[in-house]
Amino acid sequence: MRKGVRVVWVAALAGTGFVPAIAHAQLNDPKPGQGAPQSAPPAAEPSAAAEAQQRAPIVPDKAFEEALPKLSDDINAPLEPLNGFQQAPKPTTPAERSQPASPVTSSSAAPMDEQGFVPAGPEAPELTAPLPLLADFKVQPVGDEPEDGEKAPAIRYTTDVTGLDALRLDGQFRELSALRQGKGKAANAAMVSARAREDEKLALRLMKSLGYYDATASSSIAQDPPNSGAVKAIITASPGKLYRLGTIRIVSDPTVPPGLLDRELNLNPGDPIQADRVLAAEANVSLRMPQQGYPFLEVGQRDIVLDDATHSGDYTLPVTLGPRASFGQIQVAGRRQVFEAEHINIFRRYREGAIYDSRKVDDLRQALIATGLFSTVSVEPQRTGKPGPDGTEQVDLLVRQVAGKARTLAGELGYSTGQGIKAQASWAHRNLFPPEGALTVSSILGTQEQALTTTFRRSNAGRRDRTLLITASLNHQDYDAFEAFTSTLSARISRDSTPIWQKRWTYYYGAELVGSNEDRYNFQAGKRDRGTWLIAAIPTFVGYDTSDDLLNPTRGYRIKGNLSAETSVRGQARPYARMMLEVDGYYPVTSNIVIAGRARVGSINGIGRDDLPPSRRYYGGGGGSVRGFGYQELGPRSPDDKPVGGRAFNEFGIEARYRFGNYGIVPFLDAGQVYEGVTPTGRNLRFGAGIGGRLYTNFGPLRIDVATPIARRRGESKVALYISIGQAF
Repeated sequence: MRKGVRVVWVAALAGTGFVPAIAHAQLNDPKPGQGAPQSAPPAAEPSAAAEAQQRAPIVPDKAFEEALPKLSDDINAPLEPLNGFQQAPKPTTPAERSQPASPVTSSSAAPMDEQGFVPAGPEAPELTAPLPLLADFKVQPVGDEPEDGEKAPAIRYTTDVTGLDALRLDGQFRELSALRQGKGKAANAAMVSARAREDEKLALRLMKSLGYYDATASSSIAQDPPNSGAVKAIITASPGKLYRLGTIRIVSDPTVPPGLLDRELNLNPGDPIQADRVLAAEANVSLRMPQQGYPFLEVGQRDIVLDDATHSGDYTLPVTLGPRASFGQIQVAGRRQVFEAEHINIFRRYREGAIYDSRKVDDLRQALIATGLFSTVSVEPQRTGKPGPDGTEQVDLLVRQVAGKARTLAGELGYSTGQGIKAQASWAHRNLFPPEGALTVSSILGTQEQALTTTFRRSNAGRRDRTLLITASLNHQDYDAFEAFTSTLSARISRDSTPIWQKRWTYYYGAELVGSNEDRYNFQAGKRDRGTWLIAAIPTFVGYDTSDDLLNPTRGYRIKGNLSAETSVRGQARPYARMMLEVDGYYPVTSNIVIAGRARVGSINGIGRDDLPPSRRYYGGGGGSVRGFGYQELGPRSPDDKPVGGRAFNEFGIEARYRFGNYGIVPFLDAGQVYEGVTPTGRNLRFGAGIGGRLYTNFGPLRIDVATPIARRRGESKVALYISIGQAF
């Protein structure tokens, strides 16, 4: 026997049902001989005297006629007043009737009003009192409310499920079960029964989702143990025979290349008719076909014809292909447009006439979002009817855009031992010079550093992901190592990562012109003096990043290299080169523990240490270096016990980042040293250890680290505290 079935799978939803029990009562006449009421025993026959007494009149006729008022014989006469009427005599017993009747006097009768009624007595005070206000009424629902301190009656139950473990459905059943969600408690047995019926339906849906279309399920409720008040809900599932795919047929126009739909559907005769397998295959068609030239494809509703005899199902899927397409032009629309079509062409990673690929469209959309200039933006294919190459139809991309708020005000506050408090604030207009010409004004106000910086940034400057940056800044730094008043003018071209668009390769190159007035310890004169330096530099950077997150990586590694050719001028020009290499790695031990490590080395070649401006030397110690030591605390020191910096350094660090929810604990160990020479020898390493806390937010982790130096020396910090945004590395 064959039956046509349109199979639609619906996700099983957990829920508990409550079916109130309704009692029906029916009154039936008793059937003869079955429950009929028995007759009462016959009463004794009355005597002749008693029967004569019962027949005697209560009031004799003569007495009754004498008691009637005298009426006029004139029928038209007015009615007599009611005052003459007397109350009817009370009924008398036979003994009282044998006595002579005493006359009724007006003094013994109760007083009456003019209508013949006994006057009412005085009214009760409650009836004369004014009615209370409606607001003063306290209405309480009528019902069986529990007394104060009493809990509503409840029963406990257990759940027993059989038949699903063999199909590996017991775990999924537990997650969705109404009985399990009730946690073994219910108000009454009717509620337990309702939940059991819901779970019965759930078991049936789960078995059918795997292809067991003849499956049955039943539920029952029983006291366990008997007469205990506790019940057991029993769900019994029987899957029956497994149904498999028979013939597979796709109703569609031919594709280019042929057989493309069959390959992407990837269903084969003999496969079980499993809901997730079939749905995933159809979703793969919807995903992959637009990547291969069919942007307007529509997948219809499947039909599966089940055969009870062979336990198989013939599968039919209608598909509307639409035209095979190639990329056309960019079109723009929107009430508040940000970019013209000409600038949007910079973002695309395809050429006109290429076969349509939805992945390239998604890439274009993500690049537009990464600019941060849109409130909403979408990219949609539009049919043109124009012929394209290789028998395709040209499809334009319509970019619908609504401009977002271009101005941004931001702030940041941090603290670290050695650097003190540092507050940063910035104002930016991200599209002051369209397209994508941003102006940013930022300032630093801290206990040991103050700065004012103006930056012009042109994003996607002539090419996607290329940035032009021009900066002018004034800076004052006052640390133990030096005090410097610095002005900088720089320009660079870069390719950078952002939290939205993290890139594998990054780089920058540019030029800097720095003028700085600084103090230093003059070893030749044996005292501190001040000097002014003019520095010209050509900095370059290249980075390679395989990590999974820019601000909070949990796997992968990063390699960074810096090289800056510089010339320091104070009296005479002294060229030199600054170099630095850093490697960071991240390894997930478990789902919530990550081991992170860092190694960094640097060297300055071509110039003596004392000929370098103090601000261009290398230093060690602090929150981004070796924690446990103050800022710039490591390395050689002058006779006045202040750090002087060096021409080489090395740093190492390892962390165990344990995260639970939005919080984290990070024990860490750092090591490093600064050297007077040009080679980071690794000798005399200093170690710092500590523990940190993390608060994970949607913009990155907030970091608080507390550390102390190991083998602390006189004058070094006992405890160092660092508060900032982002991981240490």
